[in-house]
Amino acid sequence: MDATGTQRTPGTTVLVVDDVAASRYAMGAVLSRAGHQVVPVASGGEALVELDVRLRDGTLPDVALVDVGLPDMSGFELCRRVRARPPMAALPVVHFSAAATAPGDRCRGLDAGGDAYLTVPAEPQEIQAVVRAAVRGARRSTGAETAVHRLTLLSEAIVTVQTARCPRELAAAAADGTARLTASPAVVFVIGPDGEPYRGTARCRPAPADSGAHQAAARLVTRLAEGRTGVHSTVVPAPLWPAGMFRPGVEEDARLTVATAQDGRTAVCLATPVRRAAIIDPAADGLLARLAQACALAAEPLLLYRVERHVALTLQHSFLPQPHKLPHLPGVDIVVRYVPASRQTEIGGDFYAALRTGEGVLIAVGDVVGHSLDAATVMVEIRHALRAYCVTESDPVVLAEQLDRMLQQYHSDITATVCLALVDPGSGRVRIANAGHIPPLILRAEGGAEYVDACGPLLGLGLERPAPTEMYLDPADRLLMVTDGLIETRGIPLETSLEQLRTAAADAPAGLDALCDVLLGCFGRDREDDIAMLALRLGPV
Repeated sequence: MDATGTQRTPGTTVLVVDDVAASRYAMGAVLSRAGHQVVPVASGGEALVELDVRLRDGTLPDVALVDVGLPDMSGFELCRRVRARPPMAALPVVHFSAAATAPGDRCRGLDAGGDAYLTVPAEPQEIQAVVRAAVRGARRSTGAETAVHRLTLLSEAIVTVQTARCPRELAAAAADGTARLTASPAVVFVIGPDGEPYRGTARCRPAPADSGAHQAAARLVTRLAEGRTGVHSTVVPAPLWPAGMFRPGVEEDARLTVATAQDGRTAVCLATPVRRAAIIDPAADGLLARLAQACALAAEPLLLYRVERHVALTLQHSFLPQPHKLPHLPGVDIVVRYVPASRQTEIGGDFYAALRTGEGVLIAVGDVVGHSLDAATVMVEIRHALRAYCVTESDPVVLAEQLDRMLQQYHSDITATVCLALVDPGSGRVRIANAGHIPPLILRAEGGAEYVDACGPLLGLGLERPAPTEMYLDPADRLLMVTDGLIETRGIPLETSLEQLRTAAADAPAGLDALCDVLLGCFGRDREDDIAMLALRLGPV
């Protein structure tokens, strides 16, 4: 309030558009005495130029007072042009005129997008009141739009967090959402029960990786979360927060929003730089709390799945013989490869086997349907069952039937694919039983590659199996068996991927190791599923 009891609006900038110098001066004097900063211009064109300059500088006025009768365009036309430009559309416009005002003029002003209409001369209190009302209305509208925008950003961030496939993806998504909500750099830590931190950054220019600083920040977050559940916020002064986390070499206070999951063992921290003595926006603080809580809820199953994946990979590496530990099988040379999925949340059931039987060498490549710890454990059971059945049986069709009955008996809700091939090293005769798997690919010594015409139903369905497919290998021929993780890609038909594999294999250099390495180099990068591969060639009997 001033001495007369009039409410002031400090820091308000008013653009006055009037072609009459005396009127501009008079209007400017009234507004200046009320504490406003006045920007006078004499025409609509000058007003548009001034607004363009201020838009680039980020100093748009808070309100525009526009004379209806300008020399180059009407005040109504100027208002329409301002409204047509999105960055300026929220600028409140008050029309005024010294001429007699008809109701139609007021209607034209409002239809053009004006917020009010003044007839001058007017009492100073009336001019000031109209300006204050226009500014208040614009700020309420801008505040509502800002709230809606922030809620939209929060919703988008939560959706992205909930679709993260691993803790690192979650931390990166949370950091991006935090940065967008606060319009500032952000660092996010996701810390699981084992204390290992997963970090994500957004809008930061961090110094070269400093694991010590990251570990120090993670330990601080762990201490803040210890013994608490729910969400809480705090400001950590620069001496306690590692320097350079947001900008290289800069010590900054950090505002931490920490959410702890219900089990008390998983913590998520959203960190942003904050100026000392800065006023915290309660609305923004609340949005960050909701995002942190959503992150903590999403992190729990991902961290649990990570433990399952570690167990599954341990099973797979324990029970799949490593290439250098393959059993010696007279009469054949065999090379194998196993590559876990690149996605950390995928646990596969891919396997290979090479076994000695009474009638030759049995090779197998298969895949338990699904991605879970159950798939990995069933894979182990299938390999052990196949090994046991081979003691008394060599026929690949009979072996497939026995595996099928085993799945029906003990895992009725699980299916699997497998390709079994019995190789007689002496004659080169190969008998193949295929249970829903990619058929073997034969690479002939004279060049070219072709798939064996062998098919049959998946294991676990109890369906009748066809007779084995028979073929012969020459000494320089190579037989390749793979799981679909090598080539299967979303959006690409399997037939197309199979043809790409056939072409690449036909062009690969001679040798089993070279064949496998070339195919992994072509197809095996960043796959969403595990890959098992076995290549065989006849050798000395």
